[in-house]
Amino acid sequence: MDEKSSSSSSSHHRLLIVLFMVLLSGVIMIQYVCPSRSECQVLHQLGSWFKVGSATGSRSNENQNGLQKDPYIAEDGALVRFIPRFNFTKADLNRGVDFNIKGDDVIVFLHIQKTGGTTFGRHLVRNIQLERPCECHAGQKKCTCYRPGKKETWLFSRFSTGWSCGLHADWTELTSCVPSRMDSRENPRNLPSRNYYYITILRDPVSRYLSEWRHVQRGATWKASLHVCDGRSPTLSELPSCYSGDDWSGCSLQEFMDCPYNLANNRQTRMLADLSLVGCYNVSAMSEEERWALLLESAKRNLRGMAFFGLTEYQRKTQYLFERTFNLEFIAPFTQLNGTRASSVEVPSETQHRIRQLNRWDVELYEYARDLFLQRFQVARQQERRQARERRQQERRRLRGRLTMKQGRQLKPTETTRLGDSHSLVTEEKQRGKADEDGVESEALLPDWWDLDENGTMEDYMDNVEQW
Repeated sequence: MDEKSSSSSSSHHRLLIVLFMVLLSGVIMIQYVCPSRSECQVLHQLGSWFKVGSATGSRSNENQNGLQKDPYIAEDGALVRFIPRFNFTKADLNRGVDFNIKGDDVIVFLHIQKTGGTTFGRHLVRNIQLERPCECHAGQKKCTCYRPGKKETWLFSRFSTGWSCGLHADWTELTSCVPSRMDSRENPRNLPSRNYYYITILRDPVSRYLSEWRHVQRGATWKASLHVCDGRSPTLSELPSCYSGDDWSGCSLQEFMDCPYNLANNRQTRMLADLSLVGCYNVSAMSEEERWALLLESAKRNLRGMAFFGLTEYQRKTQYLFERTFNLEFIAPFTQLNGTRASSVEVPSETQHRIRQLNRWDVELYEYARDLFLQRFQVARQQERRQARERRQQERRRLRGRLTMKQGRQLKPTETTRLGDSHSLVTEEKQRGKADEDGVESEALLPDWWDLDENGTMEDYMDNVEQW
């Protein structure tokens, strides 16, 4: 009896070992057959059930395995594969411009409050590799950004020309003000009209709204803003104030949300639209729904036509697209900081829902902008990889040509060794070509800073995303 029990127990142990080995082999096969989590989510989910360790440990392994080094990994933690929602033309997606810094072209930065524009503005004057870098001195708010060989500026922004068209001037103000301001600054000559390349930064509407509330709570008013439209500023009846004192210091989030005249509501849509289309700040010209629908379409149209726009939530991609658009390079990489003072605010879900309702047009604009931004990034990356393949193919053709010429001649004894070297080189190139055909694309074009941690710390970013 004991012998039978012992034999049965051994059989069970062997069966368990076999089952365990089968499961382990399955997990290993999943990793080999489908290494990309984005391409085989179901298989990877099944495989994760049998992995040893917590979810935190798994995420740590992902970083160690190098997945975070792929720039297609979204900086906000979204899935690698981006599925477009909107159809854009090739002209909308291919945004390379022929910016001539030595000529008369000007980059105009439209700075929307609480989008991280201060940090980006400082990148423009301090962090671009230029033949003639901007001159920035300690204690001075503005830098001198002259063209090579000229005492003329190529950048119209807060940190170069100051608030020349008003504090945080919007699209309506800038497009009517910038040309005359530039001409008055630089004594216009008999030259063709300048090319003005407008750029801006957008931010998730809820985060931006909370950031503005915190800033107003500390005493910000932006009273110097002109809000000029059709040649005049709005009257007090057209744009009432939300507070009676000098500022709105200490206001609660509830008070901030309850003011019907608060310009924080849908600020990004209003600042990117042509306000002349709706009678400027006269809200009696049409219904509120019709008014905002027109403003939204105008903002989308202007955004598509801008030379460039970036997103606060995608610092690396913002840097990459700016460099591709203007053929300029930054010295140091942008830092993605996922936490700011606004994001640390404890806001109940119902309050966040109300903020989204108050900013429903900004929410729609941001979803549209994010889709366009990520599609532009994908197109730019595809073009870069295609150009790399073409260069490799040209180099292989050149090497094959050299080998053919050598083989066509009668070899001398002294040439045998050199031919062997050439043969080895061509063999190596053929192996590279096979790798390309198998779909293995080189990432050598990516600069070193792609490998840096997306969640690094930068005090300057933390400070400036919450400042003017």
